[in-house]
Amino acid sequence: MDAGLLVLRVVAGLLIAGHGVQKVSFRLGGHGLAGGTEEFRHDGFRGGRLTAVVAGASQIGAGLFLTAGLLTPLAAMAAIGVMTVAGTVKWPKGLWVQNDGYEYPLVLVVVSAALALTGPGRWSLDHGLGITPWPVWVALAAIVIGPVSGLLTRLVLHRAPAAAEGGAGARTAD
Repeated sequence: MDAGLLVLRVVAGLLIAGHGVQKVSFRLGGHGLAGGTEEFRHDGFRGGRLTAVVAGASQIGAGLFLTAGLLTPLAAMAAIGVMTVAGTVKWPKGLWVQNDGYEYPLVLVVVSAALALTGPGRWSLDHGLGITPWPVWVALAAIVIGPVSGLLTRLVLHRAPAAAEGGAGARTAD
């Protein structure tokens, strides 16, 4: 079981972290911070560079902490939050990834939730530091707070559709 949790943590964690690296740099096929900023603006978010930096840093941090199995429920909560936001962007396109749907963010949300519930396993920093097992209430709180924080982020940072399309009153310099 520990080997399976290690593989799951490393693959999912590095994918989440890589997603964040792409938002803020030219590495891993990213378009730099300017490209990440433009991606958020295109998706209708306000906040410009700050939004891209915070989203990228959240994904990098959550992914690396999941990979290491460090503070696993908190890392899972952050991953669930940022991937919930990604899912809301892709929601109108349906489930399947071939249509740019929310399939991929959903898988990462579910994997992160599963890791919060199971814990990171013995081959983790949480275990090495003696802070496992986490109480069930911590995992459940992470699974609730993660998507709620993502949805609140979407609500606070997303512009009205007319503004996002460049209509009257749209801000161009966030």
